Amino acid sequence: MTPIHRPANLFRDAPLLAVTIVIVAIMGLALAGGGAWLAVLGGSFYYLVAGAMLLLTAWLLTRRRAEALWVYAALLLGTMAWAIWEAGLDFWSLAPRGDVLAPLGVWLLLPFITRRLAPRLRAARWALGVVLMAAAAVLALSLTRDRHDLAGTVPESETTGAIASSEAAPPAAGENWTAYGGTGWGTRYSSLSQITKTDVKDLKLAWEFRTGDHKGPDDPDEITNQATPLKIGDLLYTCSPHQIVFALDAATGKLRWKFDPQIQHNKAFQHMTCRGVSYHATKPGAVTTDGAPAPSDCPQRIFVPTNDGRMFSLDAQSGTPCASFGNQGQIDLKEGSEVQTLGFYEGTSPPVVTEKVLIVGGAIIDNYSDRVPSGVIRGFDIYSGRLIWAFDAGNPDPNEMPSASHHFTAGSPNSWSISAVDENLGLVYVPLGSSSPDIWGGGRSSDKERYDSALIALDIATGKLRWSFQNVHHDLWDMDMPSQPSLVDLRSNGGTTPAIYIPAKTGDIFVLDRRDGHQLVPAPEKPVPQGAAPGDRLWPTQPFSELSFRPPGMLTDAQMWGSTMFDQLACRIKFKRLRYEGPFTPPSEQGTLVFPGDFGMFEWGGIAVDPKRQIAIANPQSIPFISRLVPRGKDNPAAPNAAHPPGTELGVQPMYGAPYGVELGIFLSPLGIPCLAPPWGNIAAIALKTHKVVWQHRIGTIRDQAPVPFPFKLGVPMLGGPIVTAGGVIFITGTMDDYIRAFDVSDGKQLWQDRLPAGGQSTPMTYETGGKQYVVTVDGGHGSFGTRLGDYVRAYALP
Repeated sequence: MTPIHRPANLFRDAPLLAVTIVIVAIMGLALAGGGAWLAVLGGSFYYLVAGAMLLLTAWLLTRRRAEALWVYAALLLGTMAWAIWEAGLDFWSLAPRGDVLAPLGVWLLLPFITRRLAPRLRAARWALGVVLMAAAAVLALSLTRDRHDLAGTVPESETTGAIASSEAAPPAAGENWTAYGGTGWGTRYSSLSQITKTDVKDLKLAWEFRTGDHKGPDDPDEITNQATPLKIGDLLYTCSPHQIVFALDAATGKLRWKFDPQIQHNKAFQHMTCRGVSYHATKPGAVTTDGAPAPSDCPQRIFVPTNDGRMFSLDAQSGTPCASFGNQGQIDLKEGSEVQTLGFYEGTSPPVVTEKVLIVGGAIIDNYSDRVPSGVIRGFDIYSGRLIWAFDAGNPDPNEMPSASHHFTAGSPNSWSISAVDENLGLVYVPLGSSSPDIWGGGRSSDKERYDSALIALDIATGKLRWSFQNVHHDLWDMDMPSQPSLVDLRSNGGTTPAIYIPAKTGDIFVLDRRDGHQLVPAPEKPVPQGAAPGDRLWPTQPFSELSFRPPGMLTDAQMWGSTMFDQLACRIKFKRLRYEGPFTPPSEQGTLVFPGDFGMFEWGGIAVDPKRQIAIANPQSIPFISRLVPRGKDNPAAPNAAHPPGTELGVQPMYGAPYGVELGIFLSPLGIPCLAPPWGNIAAIALKTHKVVWQHRIGTIRDQAPVPFPFKLGVPMLGGPIVTAGGVIFITGTMDDYIRAFDVSDGKQLWQDRLPAGGQSTPMTYETGGKQYVVTVDGGHGSFGTRLGDYVRAYALP
């Protein structure tokens, strides 16, 4: 029998074994301590048991006993059984449960460890080896399946569907891309078919343009370029974060003209971005809203809103401001509001252009104060810039115009995103946010919040409300309407129904008749958690659409994640300490887990709709947030001061005028990765005849976020939406890794990708010029999203 040495001699006689014992003991103490805490909170006992077994393993190793391998084999076997019971055969859920234990098990089998152990060593080594091989087999099996993946194929009848000859074809982008969403319908669909699922793999970079607009020292962290360019004739129009407008030759990318509105760089701005510009062409015999002949200057116009609250009208051919519009080409969008602090009202999204009326919304600073500018929606004469109507959602009379004795309502719900328009019905569809501040509603009147987080349908000519749909009642979660809605003519045996699809942050897609707002897909009201913070109140129910990407059921600690079992344990403890009772759990001083988080399962990118195939393409994402109410006190004063500048959307938000501030953050592990197991982002197809998801796959890798650039396909968050073409190809760029990708509309299989020089947090577009189809992406990155900043506009085409 090999003599058993005293532990005091380990570092001298067997230094590698000694170091191993120390590591195993530290692991055991960490797991036992954290596991005891988790067990007290009502979570899994696994970590406590695992910690105890590691401590026993360490003690047996100090005694140089082969039983250490038996204990460790039992730990691995139990871990494997527990992991499969909790997570199933999902590789990315299994990996953190064993990515430390399995390598350590291999280490324990190495000769410089085993030769120090006795007795009955052979059997112990075999036992541990067999368990390790079984674990490897389980992981290999889990790599062959993805329980989050939905394989499917769009039915042939839907991929080849055609519009009946008696029906009017819906608007679609083709040779030109005339509005943010392709057309005012917001479908992001192109009738071009030169690029197909067969030849898309041959796409090459055709040209690249650099705007030269970069983040400066006085810019906020939230700087990004989210622009989708327009293409009309032989020119491409786009903008950069400081709202500099560029007109490029569509075939070569060469600069034709540039307009700089001279935006002040200011850290107090919450964000600095441009989502795009708008285009208008004067028709023969056109008149203004007061019946006068349209002016002769600027027969084609480009409109761009700015972060300092102005709107410019530019000649589309030269970039010169249109003298007939407002004050020499610009109007002040802060007029009519009592609060005019620079940066509190920002134009970040392109306005809606109709034949005579320019319809404008704007972003209002979030969670800073209850004394902020109005989010009023306004209609201006498209030629003169004269205000012709207003819809002030917080005013009992929303159409009341400003005067010497009346300002628009401070903090009135705003529309920071993009609207859609149906000029045949005479309606504009405007997605609204909530009254300010977003996370506290104790001071809101019923008048002020009746249109919070709603979609409103307004008469284009008058601004009068036709109908509205509220997606969240008494919104305390910043669940505003984030996306441009998409207009679709649904075809069935009974004829055609004019529909509107409204993606929501909650993951729901609400489907309504766009004529009157009645539901086409049921969205019943269901009870939600109660127990508001003192001084606030809650709505007893919320609408839940039957077309939804909201994860089913409640989150559990089994779904918590990490890169290792240790940060996974930390996430489980963090989860158990938060208040969470399912969707719409109210904000609390304890800290509330908000899931889906206010980042939104859908954001401003919206969805893409192929009206011929009757298919919608969506890219939902799921990242939980934490919302913690912070009572007023020394570190959270009741009045503004230098300690709480307005230029942020995460961290402590002061919410002046409310009894609390709020601390907002993403639910992350100590290592800075999401505590929720992936996928965090998917791409999916919805059959519009059945409103069922046909296929759904993870999208994106952690290549540009991980310390080591492994291209692991986890499914990552996105900012930016998809487009779909008649060629059967989907394009998307918004993922956290820097790629443009193409997918087959039939089954979602990836067909092509190319590396981008910066983050592509925008929605691409496509057009034709000189007989060639191009796909264009704006790659400027996103400051707070963490992607690489840049100043690129890139066009791809077939050789």
